[in-house]
Amino acid sequence: NALHILNRRFDEPQERLLAGLGLAARLCPAVESSLRQKQPEAAHLTTDEAYHFLREVAPLLETSGFGVLVPPWWGKHGAAGFSSRLKLRPKQGKSGPAAAAPGHLSFDTLIEFDWELAMGGQPISAEEFRRLADLKTPLVQVRGEWVVLDPDAIEGGIRFWEEQRNRGEVGLLDALHMALDANNPDGLAVDGVEAAGWLAPLLAELTGDEKLPDLPPPPGFNGTLRPYQARGMAWLWFLRRLGLGACLADDMGLGKTPTTIAALLHARGAAGDRRPALVICPTSVVGNWQREVTRFAPDLAVLVHHGVDRLADDAFVAAAVASDIVISSYGLVRRDAETLGKVRWSAVIADEAQNVKNPDTKQAQAVRRLPADHRVALTGTPVENRLTDLWSIMQFLNPGYLGSQRAFRQQFVLPVERYSDVEASNRLRRLVQPFVLRRLKTDPTIIQDLPEKNEMKVYCSLTAEQATLYEAVVQDTLRRVDAAEGIERRGQVLAMLMKLKQVCNHPAHFLGDGSALAGRSGKLERLVEMLEEVVSVGDRALVFTQFYEMGELMRRHLAQMLGGGVQFLHGGTAQRQRDRMIAQFQEDPDGPNIFILSLKAGGTGLNLTRANHVFHFDRWWNPAVENQATDRAFRIGQRRDVQVHKFVCTGTLEERIDDLIESKRALADNVLGAGESWLTELSSDQLRELLLLRRDAVVE
Repeated sequence: NALHILNRRFDEPQERLLAGLGLAARLCPAVESSLRQKQPEAAHLTTDEAYHFLREVAPLLETSGFGVLVPPWWGKHGAAGFSSRLKLRPKQGKSGPAAAAPGHLSFDTLIEFDWELAMGGQPISAEEFRRLADLKTPLVQVRGEWVVLDPDAIEGGIRFWEEQRNRGEVGLLDALHMALDANNPDGLAVDGVEAAGWLAPLLAELTGDEKLPDLPPPPGFNGTLRPYQARGMAWLWFLRRLGLGACLADDMGLGKTPTTIAALLHARGAAGDRRPALVICPTSVVGNWQREVTRFAPDLAVLVHHGVDRLADDAFVAAAVASDIVISSYGLVRRDAETLGKVRWSAVIADEAQNVKNPDTKQAQAVRRLPADHRVALTGTPVENRLTDLWSIMQFLNPGYLGSQRAFRQQFVLPVERYSDVEASNRLRRLVQPFVLRRLKTDPTIIQDLPEKNEMKVYCSLTAEQATLYEAVVQDTLRRVDAAEGIERRGQVLAMLMKLKQVCNHPAHFLGDGSALAGRSGKLERLVEMLEEVVSVGDRALVFTQFYEMGELMRRHLAQMLGGGVQFLHGGTAQRQRDRMIAQFQEDPDGPNIFILSLKAGGTGLNLTRANHVFHFDRWWNPAVENQATDRAFRIGQRRDVQVHKFVCTGTLEERIDDLIESKRALADNVLGAGESWLTELSSDQLRELLLLRRDAVVE
């Protein structure tokens, strides 16, 4: 007596079956009862017994080697019982369909919501739920499908109906939070979000499920937006139209400033909003913003709220209202909070927004209090050290969106930073992704849009100490120049230029007294800020200076501020050490990120293609010399686009000579090719005009 199945032979199959059932009967009482029948065929179960079998007996049988087939709905719904679905729809009336038009939406736009209870994936009404609960059985059949109804599920359903009774309307921002992080307040699983009306396409665009419509360059924009910059402009306008804050977090060098200027121009044209926008930035970037606005949007009226002669109270309000863009610094926002708060700004733009990463500082609090209809944060490092940085930026952009600081710490900071909780990290990403646009230079779609070499000016301000030293040098030297002639006069002028460059670099460089460096030079402070961003994304940089003394000062200071990873090559570096430094920078994955070079020793003959940033800290007013230095990184073998940063102190001879070179670029290689000797031939009046210090360029 044998049984053949799938090329296998089983002898005495009846005895083997009975032996197996006997083993199963020890674990399953229903099987044991069925074996007492004369001709057992099946074990019939009540719903309670079936629930007990699925939940407890089936796992025991499987671990004992038995194959167990359970209904597919058991694996699908398990013991959860109930789930919920979030429904969102715009409230009819003032915040109805017309609210989708530009400028009509805001934080206060009302959205009606409803939590729908489901059982076995099917919606269930309160009346149906009560009837099922009265059955007091763990397995019930709902619309032809069996589902589990355990005591915990009953309790969850009861809480759901009791607590949802008086809820129904939230603001747009809260509705977005609910949709992006669908988390039922009663702890029930959420199996979907449904949006109706204009809210449906809006959510699709916010989450990236639908592409934002392209926008043409705005009228009055003097320049060409690269494709990714045009997308950034459209994204900023999209969130502005919703009344929501936006964080443009592109890598340094991708053009956050022109993208933002284009978005401001588009808002003026599309929404007809003629109120001024306020730009808050580090003091070292104030001049840069002024020049970028003048370059890309020359028709916009710009007011710089900066310096000892800045306007206050009603005079400031009148001047601000008559302007298109007002530019100020973080330090002045704290100091002039009352004055700046008198204007209702169309937008507040926080550049280098990591300056508000500490939410408890007076500076961050003052920035958050500024009244505005739209808020933008610009930063290449939205999270520098801790997730709290992100909370602080989001609190500026969309107050309350991520909850209180304490709740954020409990829900995200501790789980992610301490326990590397992937689920919490994914939840946070879903919440902030619609409001943070991050593009990297390493993205192939972005790199194709970049030029091979991207040159930019970095405008810095003098500190009060630098300004005092600068004016003293100018006045003292001009008296000597007036009394000198011939070669002596030329020598006096060149010596003065050297001293003024040292003053613009740092007072300690000019004085040579070994004094402290922090907080005394606008140029050095800006260099540290930019190199922090370079290091944070794993890039490498070359920093050129004409002076050994300044190079040594920077080496010590940058090593202290950036935690090491800085080396300095100069004319006194031995050949063996020089070769070792170059090899470490070029070939060692753990080598230094920052390479300081004196212009004469490192400006030619080196291949340093591991760097994709070049900083000209103090300028040699000869484009050919600077280009040779830049070509240490920008040469054959370079696989990434090179960002070239040329530092200029505003209001000083550095700015005026730079302007002169730019305005006469065609003559630069011929007239200026000999270095700086052409400056010695200027008359005393021309020199005085060239060297005159503008007081509004001084940092208080």
